[in-house]
Amino acid sequence: MSVVPQLRLPASPLSLSEEADLVRRARAREASAVRAIIQANNRRLFRMARSILKNDAEAEDVVQETYVRAFTHLDGFRGESSLATWLTRIAMNEALGRLRRQHPTVEWTTLEPGALEAQVIQFPLSTPPEDPERTMAQREIQTVVERAIDELPDAFRSVFIARVVEGLSTEETAEVLDLKPETVKTRLFRARALLRDNVEKRIGPVMMEAFPFAGKRCERLTEAVLKRLDLA
Repeated sequence: MSVVPQLRLPASPLSLSEEADLVRRARAREASAVRAIIQANNRRLFRMARSILKNDAEAEDVVQETYVRAFTHLDGFRGESSLATWLTRIAMNEALGRLRRQHPTVEWTTLEPGALEAQVIQFPLSTPPEDPERTMAQREIQTVVERAIDELPDAFRSVFIARVVEGLSTEETAEVLDLKPETVKTRLFRARALLRDNVEKRIGPVMMEAFPFAGKRCERLTEAVLKRLDLA
């Protein structure tokens, strides 16, 4: 019985050469390359899909479907954009398709009347460093952050997730969401206004861990995709 090597998640985005090598190996149906690509992109795809659907289970289904579609049509990847961007576009389209099927008349880029005047959830202040329950308080703040992001108007939420939570540049966000860079900047500014800049700065380190997708969840989805591709 072969032993599956334990792969470490990349600490930074894949370089072009690493990406090209993984794509070449994945096209040859090398399971370790498919696994590496999945684990390198899981969190971003999950966060972006969830920013549209606001449902963990639905977002996870979208991520799995994204990988199956991508790896069965990998010859369609021409390298005109990064692999991560290509995968994100597939995930976004899949999530938007699901949203439209659930709500046939919805248009995610439109704003409800008065959206800019929406009430902003009040965040609790962080507990002092010496407080023994600080970790628990941070988890509670994290939950509040996720709920507050969920309540952003649709047109702002995906931009905020991409730029602030996932750390994409303005240009990358514009490319992924098919927006003009100026529109990305405007929507991000308004999203931050709703969440209040001073609170965002206070909970910034906690926000980076919002909507985690690692450990057993990551591994379970990876194995499910490999099984569907007959590579398990």
